[in-house]
This record gives sequence, C-alpha cells and structure tokens, in this order.
Amino acid sequence: MTVTETRMRVRARAGLGAMLALALAGLAGCGRGGMSELECMERVIYFEANRSSRDGMIAVGNVVMNRVRAQGYPNTVCGVVGQKGQFAPGVLTRRMDSKSLPAVREAAIAVLRGERQPGIGNAMFFHQKDHRFSYDNMHYVLVAGGNAFYEKRKSHLVTQPVPPAPVDGLR
Repeated sequence: MTVTETRMRVRARAGLGAMLALALAGLAGCGRGGMSELECMERVIYFEANRSSRDGMIAVGNVVMNRVRAQGYPNTVCGVVGQKGQFAPGVLTRRMDSKSLPAVREAAIAVLRGERQPGIGNAMFFHQKDHRFSYDNMHYVLVAGGNAFYEKRKSHLVTQPVPPAPVDGLR
C-alpha cells in the first residue's frame, strides 16, 4: 500500500468517526432545551400513551419517527415532539410522575433502536380510537393502545375509512 493510499484510508476512518460522533450527539443531549432524543421520545410516549399497551407506546413512537423521516417536519425527535399543536399540551414541559415510566423508557429505547409496530406503515397521525371525524382523507392503518393511527390520503385513495380492530397483544 502506498503512502497516499494509507493517508486516504486514515482520512476515511476519521470521517466515519466524526459522523458517528455527530449521530450519537443527536441521542445524547442536542435536543430541545438540552433534552436528549431519548428524553423527548419518552415524553411523547408518556403523554400520549402511558396508560396504553406496549403496542400503543411503540406505535406512538413510530409516528414520531415517520415524521422525522418525512419532508415538511423537523429532522429530529425533539423537533417533531416540540412542534406546536401536534402532541399533548406541555409534552416537553409538564412533569412526568408515574409508575409507568420504566415501561415508557423501554418502549422509547426500542423505538429509537428501530422497533416497528406491525401495520403502522407510514402513518404520521393518530387520535383517540373512539373519536370520529367527518374528513374523507383519513386512511386508518392500526388501532393500538387506545389510539387510531392513520395516513392522510386523497379521498379516492382511502380504502380503510374506519379504524380497524385493535391489535394490542396480538403479536
């Protein structure tokens, strides 16, 4: 191997190291108000699904991750969770006080590691499962943990206009 080839490999490794450090920083404290991506994920799961099943918690986390990956939304968990009017009021500021916190943390970690709720697909929206709306663009994909998850579609592309049966615990 030539000196030039060796230098190129060293630079490539250094570049990968820098990229990894940046990625880890996103999980370790670069979120809103100094919160980590994990803390923001825990908070959205807690305030939207803490009394829910694990399936419901994972599905809420998946909605956040779908938004992170989508154009038109912030590209961080904290950015998505902190968007005004999108999640429970005070999601990033209210106090969390519950014995459900260990389960919430486990679900948040699982989502950040890539766990997906089967059936969630590209859903970026949800509401309480018993609410009904007159919109004709809601394509329901899943009901879990008391929430109905859906994609917004053009009305002629909606094939599931009502929430399906709940999937809690059916995996």
